[in-house]
Amino acid sequence: MDKFRKIRAYRTEWLQMIFDWITILPFLRRIARKTTSGIELSYLGERKRIEQDICHGAFFMTNHRDICMDAAWLSERLRMKYCIRPYIGIGNNLFGKWWIEPLVRTLRCFVVIRNVPPREQLVQSQMLSEYIQMLRRKGKSIWLAQRQGRAKDGNDVTQTAVLKMLTLGSEDFFEAVKQLNFCPVSINYEYDPCDYLKAREMQLVRDNPQWKKSRKDDLISMQVGIQGQKGRVVYRLTPSINPEIDELLSRQPEVKELPRNEQIQLVCNMIDKHIHQAYELYERGEEFERYLQQQLAKIHLPNKDEQFLMDKLHEMYEAPVINHRKSLEFSV
Repeated sequence: MDKFRKIRAYRTEWLQMIFDWITILPFLRRIARKTTSGIELSYLGERKRIEQDICHGAFFMTNHRDICMDAAWLSERLRMKYCIRPYIGIGNNLFGKWWIEPLVRTLRCFVVIRNVPPREQLVQSQMLSEYIQMLRRKGKSIWLAQRQGRAKDGNDVTQTAVLKMLTLGSEDFFEAVKQLNFCPVSINYEYDPCDYLKAREMQLVRDNPQWKKSRKDDLISMQVGIQGQKGRVVYRLTPSINPEIDELLSRQPEVKELPRNEQIQLVCNMIDKHIHQAYELYERGEEFERYLQQQLAKIHLPNKDEQFLMDKLHEMYEAPVINHRKSLEFSV
């Protein structure tokens, strides 16, 4: 019996390859032409070193801007340039229609099961951790966002729960992390088509802390994220964090004796530093302010707080700039 049956990507290599070339790749390129002014794959640091880091499989940990396009375009670029087709983690909260799950699992996606009772969540996390570790032992590349859901305020920070799940069952935390081979990637959209939806959600939560997104809300975000204008899109690959872990252990061997939660936070900081330093910073002027006004006009709420909403729109675009500046002063 296949213990990973409920979460694994379907084993349809030849079918997937044919489906990709006939349907998926033309679709992604068509969406890119209609919704962007170009998609760039670039590098932070020495390109040759980064290519060596990913040649035997890597764990591409990224910030999260869009539900669908983040992983789709990165996968397409890696496939075209390096013949790498990463396995992609996708939450089952996005399966709002019956056909979505079989489609994405055919497209090399595995399922991250969410919204279950705490005891069952632990079981599911253990299974997912084992599945990902199995893929990495086979030299497969993986994409996963640094956090559950997108950062509404643009403040991209790796959730410790993600690393805790990925290293479940391992006695030596740092060795487990090195085997995963994290190569963080910074994802940058000049314009986030879902920015007004995120601002709307922030006011809804402010006014009612018990408010929760529905599956319909997720489907709307998926549609807007695919079809909306994004401007210039930049994916920036960064080196593996493994040498930094080795340097840390050499310089401060006592960190191996720290509590697991503190070790996890150290690695989260490394991942964040890579992502923040690799941000593409866009010029913002009067035209950008007009764009924000247009996005604000798309928000329909009975008690619309325009000042709050505009502040949130500004914050989500300013946060990467602030984090980038702070990252240049970062030291473990």
